[in-house]
Amino acid sequence: MAGPTAPPAPALPARPLVSAIICTHARPDYLAACLAGLALQRGPSLEVLVVDSASPARAAAEIAQLSHAAGAAMLRSDAPGLSLARNLGASAARADWLAFLDDDAVPEPDWAQCLGAAIAALPPDGAAVGGRILPRWEAPLPGWWPPSLRGLLTIVEWDGCGEEGEGLPAGVAVYGANMAFRADALREVGGFPEELGRVGRRLLSGEEVEVLDRLRARGFRVFYDGRVTVRHSIQAERLHPRWLLSRLHWQGATDALRDRRHGFAHRAPGAAAKLLLQAPLLAWPQRSASLLRARCGAAYNLGYLRGTLLAD
Repeated sequence: MAGPTAPPAPALPARPLVSAIICTHARPDYLAACLAGLALQRGPSLEVLVVDSASPARAAAEIAQLSHAAGAAMLRSDAPGLSLARNLGASAARADWLAFLDDDAVPEPDWAQCLGAAIAALPPDGAAVGGRILPRWEAPLPGWWPPSLRGLLTIVEWDGCGEEGEGLPAGVAVYGANMAFRADALREVGGFPEELGRVGRRLLSGEEVEVLDRLRARGFRVFYDGRVTVRHSIQAERLHPRWLLSRLHWQGATDALRDRRHGFAHRAPGAAAKLLLQAPLLAWPQRSASLLRARCGAAYNLGYLRGTLLAD
């Protein structure tokens, strides 16, 4: 008489093509909209990971509840920092491609399908894809906002395709609200530099640019595909002179840090000389929109000098 038959081993979940990684800090309402957008996706298999970047207890509990309800894996970093959170998500992801979404970016319903098509069309040395980032305005864009600085709000509206460095239109680039990397290539260059990237109200950036530079230095190529689209919320609090000046101040600090890393520290005296002429503008009321272009330059140069003094 035959012995008892062993129950079949449980089937392992299929390896996803893309891991969608959402890093968030104390913004459950935005996260809920992003997760709802991911729930509508069709196309390639998708793993969703939420990384809570040191949210306080109440927001952390809401983030955990939302992640569980959406069937998303959740990780938590007790130390703040966007680059740290992205690296934590990348280390836990199972897919061959890692897509990063800002928590206030909602993917279009065909986002995953279009991303899968973009990945399939890449040459063997293609290692990164960025997509279109359309604005979802929470308040009208003020008339005083300089058109040349619209990109500081993370807006990319071109619907075409192309390779970075090969004639893309001005302002079209790979931005963190909607970008994907080949997992092995991202890990090969060490992930996101944790000395760059936003930490709380410190608006350092440049970590994405650094990763892309490292990829190209290793012989990889970077592409843009406007079919891969998200809708990015532009918070009303950002549409004030104070925020714009702060954003440019920290952009200056970011550029100084990157220049130091790449041996271009000799640019600091030029920023200091410009700032001597611009110094009176720094006393202007930050809520005022007058003389804004000149004040933006002063804020940037002051930030650049600050960046020359920041620890690596």
